[in-house]
Amino acid sequence: MAVRKLKPVTPGQRFKVISAFDSLTASKPEKSLVKGKKRFGGRNDTGKMTVRNVGGGHKKRYRTIDFKRNKHGVLGVVHSIEYDPNRTARIALIYYTDGEKRYIIAPHGIKVGQNIESGKGSPPEIGNSMPLAEIPLGTVIHNIEMNPGRGGVLARGAGGHAQLTAKDGKYAVVKLPSGETRMLLSTCAATIGVVSNSDHMLQVIGKAGGNRWRGKRSRTRGVAMNPVDHPMGGGEGKASGGHPRSRTGLPAKGYKTRSKKKSSSKYIIEKRKK
Repeated sequence: MAVRKLKPVTPGQRFKVISAFDSLTASKPEKSLVKGKKRFGGRNDTGKMTVRNVGGGHKKRYRTIDFKRNKHGVLGVVHSIEYDPNRTARIALIYYTDGEKRYIIAPHGIKVGQNIESGKGSPPEIGNSMPLAEIPLGTVIHNIEMNPGRGGVLARGAGGHAQLTAKDGKYAVVKLPSGETRMLLSTCAATIGVVSNSDHMLQVIGKAGGNRWRGKRSRTRGVAMNPVDHPMGGGEGKASGGHPRSRTGLPAKGYKTRSKKKSSSKYIIEKRKK
């Protein structure tokens, strides 16, 4: 995993830094695991814009990812490491011994030809998935379930990882990428290792068009609007603004929006970093 800085032959490439794609071993996805993906441009079923600053973007096809890792007791072999336009991490195509093919989130360091397993009794090696109860303390993990059997939802982005810090009865204590430490049922599954493509954070888009390719439209700052359009709008010259807040008046910059009555709060040992 590395990045590549382009030569400044055009203004848009002067500061552009892209992935080197040196870890990829296939250029086309597995047809049986790909389906179409329709863009909605921030519109609902009546055509009304419900999400601002969304639209356009390059055409994509969705790769079906196995977040559940429920092929228990069946040996799989890594066939290829591939690019996925729908996520920051790389994905790995797995050929199982029973003939089935599946995509998984590729952990850092996984190699083509490597064997992977899932379920109880699997060795705690990179790419293997197992319940938290069977993972050694201090192990770095990703693709963590919050509900047993529902599939991994935590630590799935490029370079993301959590750490198993303790076990207490039917619960395991996990430190998440956000800095939050929380309890999860020890029957929840997780995958060993760090998510691939950790250099994603070093990429530089280089020009405004790079965001348009990603389906992001330009955003007007609140202080540049009129008072009727935004709480921070209006004023003479640049003497506008006031307390940072959203278009609907919700304070920004540190205002806590989590409900104090949320039932899952009792499982949080240490809140995430500010």
